[in-house]
Amino acid sequence: MSHVNMILSRPKAPVTQPAAGPAAHSRGTTRGLLARFAPLTGALALWSSAVFAAAGPAPGGDPYHARVAEAGYGHKFAEVNGVRLSYWEGPDNGPPLVLLHAQLLDWYAYSRVLPGLAGKFHVYDIDYPGHGETVTPADYPMTANRIGADLGDFIAARIGQPVFVTGNSSGGLLATWLAANRPEWVRKALLEDPPLFASQYPAIRQTVAYKAFATSETAVRTDHPDDFLLYWIAQSKPFFRRHAGPGVAFVLTRAVTAYERNHPGEPVELPRLAARNATVFMMIRGLSQYDPRFGAAFYDGTWNAGFDHGAALARIRCPVLLMQANWSVGADGMLEGAMTREMADAAMARLRHGEYVRVDAGHVVNLDKPALWLATVERFFLG
Repeated sequence: MSHVNMILSRPKAPVTQPAAGPAAHSRGTTRGLLARFAPLTGALALWSSAVFAAAGPAPGGDPYHARVAEAGYGHKFAEVNGVRLSYWEGPDNGPPLVLLHAQLLDWYAYSRVLPGLAGKFHVYDIDYPGHGETVTPADYPMTANRIGADLGDFIAARIGQPVFVTGNSSGGLLATWLAANRPEWVRKALLEDPPLFASQYPAIRQTVAYKAFATSETAVRTDHPDDFLLYWIAQSKPFFRRHAGPGVAFVLTRAVTAYERNHPGEPVELPRLAARNATVFMMIRGLSQYDPRFGAAFYDGTWNAGFDHGAALARIRCPVLLMQANWSVGADGMLEGAMTREMADAAMARLRHGEYVRVDAGHVVNLDKPALWLATVERFFLG
């Protein structure tokens, strides 16, 4: 039996979460983290100056905090089956819309589109387990079946009516799970560049992301560092030196350490970095809160246990829009991106009411091309 209680948020205080941190990062794992989120080759040239600038003060912080607040969003918590689920809720100006961010990010990844959504939807922007301010028990199973069931119970108890749902990356996999396994609660689903088939064995071994998941596995099994983000930066020094210039990792470490000292218990934000590349800004913020048990579950296959992507897609009865962003296969045969066109075609072949959209954008489309994302969301859900 599900158990859900709503809790209005109080003034922010440090939240205790399970110890998190990456283990030894290879050069390939760092490449995997960045490659999954966007084609950042051009942006990497800006890292050096952006990161050095990030070490200094940025009056006012990221402006989208104020814009999200002005649009009427508020922070809330709900107790769901032993999980303290963190989410941001918008004003009731339309049908309920559930947002599920990408892995390594949190609810704030949608900040660039939240104001635009507020006038036509009743938004629920959720930190699903392993991310953000959501807190799980130490023995919580990081699996699609458990996380999906908890999200379904949240929708049933807190929202109480069928919803539109959209998810990015791993959030898109969870949106797939909800549409397949809680059909009574999902009206339509928009899957934003989900790693369908690519994140299952054996295909996952041929993805750049797999190397990043290996880092989480080592963190969980052996290293147990206290600070995920600082450890990740330390192990990424060769990558930063090669692609962004000498000293970047050192200055970034200083900036993060200073932020954590001055803002204890809060996600790390470097607003000057946001001005150069919002995706990298969001990744730094997300990594400061990330639970590597989530990534480790992808590495060992337990995340997808009992959740076959093809079978789930075939069970979906509601309309689904599959949005595919940019991807490539390197000379080493490794997939950089969420899925190949063949994988997208295989997904579409299983959907009863599917629509396919190919976009020229990075993995986090809502950050890279927010206007395009908003137009697609409105057309698909409200058209």
